[in-house]
Amino acid sequence: MPSRTFRYLLGMAGQILRYRLHHLLPVEHFSDRRLVWTVRLFQRLLPARNHLPDQLTEALISRGPVYIKLGQLLSTRPDVLGESICQSLAKLQDQVDPLPGEDAIAIIEQALGQSSLDAFQSIDQEPIASASIAQVHGAHLTTGEAVVIKIVRPGIEQRIRSEMQALIEVSLWLESRLPLIRQMHLSQILQDQLTVLLAELSMFREAHNQIQLRRNFADSPLLYVPRLHGRFTRQNLLVMERIDAPSIGELARMRQAGVDFKVLAHKGVETFFTQVFDDNFFHADMHPGNVFVDISNPSDPKWIALDCAIVGSLSASDQSYLAQNLIAFFARDYRQIVTLHLRSGWVPATTDADAFENVIRSVCEPIFAKPLGEIFFAGFMTELLETAREFGMQVQPQLVLLQKTLLYVEGLGRQLYPQLDLWETAEPFMRRWAVKHLGPVAVIGKLLDNGPKLLAELHRLPELLDDKQTIELRKQLAIQRNSIERLHDQVQDQHRRSKRLGWFAGFLLSALAIAWWLG
Repeated sequence: MPSRTFRYLLGMAGQILRYRLHHLLPVEHFSDRRLVWTVRLFQRLLPARNHLPDQLTEALISRGPVYIKLGQLLSTRPDVLGESICQSLAKLQDQVDPLPGEDAIAIIEQALGQSSLDAFQSIDQEPIASASIAQVHGAHLTTGEAVVIKIVRPGIEQRIRSEMQALIEVSLWLESRLPLIRQMHLSQILQDQLTVLLAELSMFREAHNQIQLRRNFADSPLLYVPRLHGRFTRQNLLVMERIDAPSIGELARMRQAGVDFKVLAHKGVETFFTQVFDDNFFHADMHPGNVFVDISNPSDPKWIALDCAIVGSLSASDQSYLAQNLIAFFARDYRQIVTLHLRSGWVPATTDADAFENVIRSVCEPIFAKPLGEIFFAGFMTELLETAREFGMQVQPQLVLLQKTLLYVEGLGRQLYPQLDLWETAEPFMRRWAVKHLGPVAVIGKLLDNGPKLLAELHRLPELLDDKQTIELRKQLAIQRNSIERLHDQVQDQHRRSKRLGWFAGFLLSALAIAWWLG
């Protein structure tokens, strides 16, 4: 085991004991009896504290900004961590001391290669906001226009790469020894989160996203995206117009202005579906800190989107998967949902379709016991993805981003207008999408587009028609392959257990005991 991995494991053991997080460990899924005995021993020695998910949140805060950011990102994965833990992690806020004003100005001048007085009339020394990755200052251009300057913290990329890589190494070590961790695909989740974090560091990328989103909603009554001053954009610097408007959380200010919350809530939902199904380009970080409201016309308010560092897009197949699942869900066509999952290839060909359908029905039917306006869309998506995961589905990162965005949008909409009927707004988009992509005109268009390819494959028509035999053959091959893989894994696991069982349990017990005394 690399020394860095050992140190991280020891440090994690100390944090686990200090915050009593060993009570969150799913020992019922551990196959190593000695490991189960060790964890249960410490559960007796160190009883649980109040609310364990909150203890986890405190532990992440104590580890610093990288872990805080990681907790924020993982809060969008209820399919992995569960609802209770994710709700607690969602409360995480960046608690980072701001850079001194003179240091911030020095970063700005270094990025621009000129004195700040040549580019700006003035720059506020005190930041508007200070987060783990970036810091924002108010300023005025030489023309007098009010702007904000966003700067990336120095050295943050190296810190993110170092700490995340150490976590990935720890997760790989755990996956090699614990089947539960392996089933969670923890290392892949962390790798995906590293990609997201690194994307937030590039102001060039954020500038591109902001320009694209602004272009998509040009002159739109739904959403306003601030204007970017592109000549100032650098890898670690971004300048845009300053927005003088209340945030989505300032309900009292909006009530005082007479804002129509029903209109605002429906516009939020319409904005989401426009991004996903019309533009196929959506803002994937719509938390309250990034959403403001134009209240210049209170009866017809408009959403304002800030911070375009994280965006998402869907492939044609992903978009089709989502749209047809939603349509099938409201038609209560659970067989179609199963068919969509099998056709996508996201669940194994060996999946028992009848069993899958029964589970989907058990998830969906209780939802329909509620009035349509009380159906929580994001909750349905979470349940659907989690259920599919139990049948071997690999949840795609882009769908996780979409799920996170829907959670934010629907949550904000219900906060503004508790009677929000999301389907009332979504249904026209679904109908329009179905006509465009599944209707007769769409079918004819696809035939015309693929005409030459179809003619070239015409000689294979007899074998293509024998689709049932092909599917059955694939199914049998998949069964045989899975059986061989399982047998191989069993042999390897048995070998590892017989060789390492004793020292692994001893190591863990010793590490936990040492960390406890050191902590």
